[in-house]
Amino acid sequence: MPVTSRPATSFPVTSLPDNSLSASAQADPDRLADPDRLADPDRLIAVYRIRCDASDIETRALAVAIEQSVEMPTAAISDPRVATEVVGRVEDITDIGGGRFEARVALAVETTGLEPGQLLNILFGNASILDDIELARIELPPALTRSFAGPRFGEAGLKARVGASGRALTCSALKPIGLSPIALAGLASKLARGGLDYIKDDHGLADQISAPFAERVPAIAAAVRAATGDTGHDTRYLPSVTGNLDALRRQVRIARDCGLDTLLIAPMVVGLPAFHTIVCENADMAIIAHPAMAGATRIAPVALIGTLFRALGADGIIYPNVGGRFGYSTETCRAIAAAADAPMGGLKPSLPVPAGGMTLKRIPEILSFYRENAMLLIGGDLLGAGDRMIEEARAFQYAVADFDYQLGIAAE
Repeated sequence: MPVTSRPATSFPVTSLPDNSLSASAQADPDRLADPDRLADPDRLIAVYRIRCDASDIETRALAVAIEQSVEMPTAAISDPRVATEVVGRVEDITDIGGGRFEARVALAVETTGLEPGQLLNILFGNASILDDIELARIELPPALTRSFAGPRFGEAGLKARVGASGRALTCSALKPIGLSPIALAGLASKLARGGLDYIKDDHGLADQISAPFAERVPAIAAAVRAATGDTGHDTRYLPSVTGNLDALRRQVRIARDCGLDTLLIAPMVVGLPAFHTIVCENADMAIIAHPAMAGATRIAPVALIGTLFRALGADGIIYPNVGGRFGYSTETCRAIAAAADAPMGGLKPSLPVPAGGMTLKRIPEILSFYRENAMLLIGGDLLGAGDRMIEEARAFQYAVADFDYQLGIAAE
């Protein structure tokens, strides 16, 4: 059933279905519409994908708008400003088939407090508890993009760090958990001697007893520095910083003392507020965001990884590429990459970092898809090369450097 666009306030809501939001979110059917404020560019836009009967969608959409803004019956709101400026509004509803609908909801920026945790709460806090609602897309207004500022370096900055131009970047990962600092440094040395652009800790490396951060990072940084002195290529090492905010700050200081200027952080593991704090406190350091725990919510990857991680300062965004050991589709990967580069209030683009079981044999295919706008992350396939790791890393680097990006084919 096609659902036409109309003001949320005109929806005739009298009751909510049993599987809907709480009764506190029931709307006032007599609330007057204010058409002049619809599609307000100063509002935060959340597009929710809702699974329900067509006969219920208007009620459900309005309930979400109220739940995610004031969380109370609108008839009980006596303050005119709150009623007209703070209460969420449904701007339109689209039937996308299969009993699913997309509801476009406009939310007041002031409710976010211009703070990452509260932004996520306003976007999907209570609604995330419902198993038939997904946060599909986000549109951030200028007030939020100005406040969060986005990537400090972005794609161009990550390439400039390693002297790359007109090509994709290369990256590998140090693993497994359980190796000593010396063993991890040995792996890093081989990968750096193969000429890779970036070498990151596996996101599972934290401050474990087998390789404490304060021992692991200096050892790996020294090994990479020695290798780059021999190769002449400025390979960057990214330590994984983890823990609470105090621990994150201590680890960043250690990384700085080792001469490092690029970090790996999993925003959903450390928390969005802590992630953004580290970004703001270290404006001279590039940050690559890891997607660990990004699948624990019903927030679409394009919204969380492509939009929120970028807005909060991720210079690069790692995500599972199609055809790997995770389930992202071609369409999802294309949408994330597009969101990372889409106009967003003047923010720099984030660099897509497709990963998750990628192999050397797939390099031409991956580059044909992303062209030069990506950092290819290949971990296990390189680490499995054993004594040939340096040669295989070098082959990886050459394959990326020699690819014909204009034609989208591998060099002969």
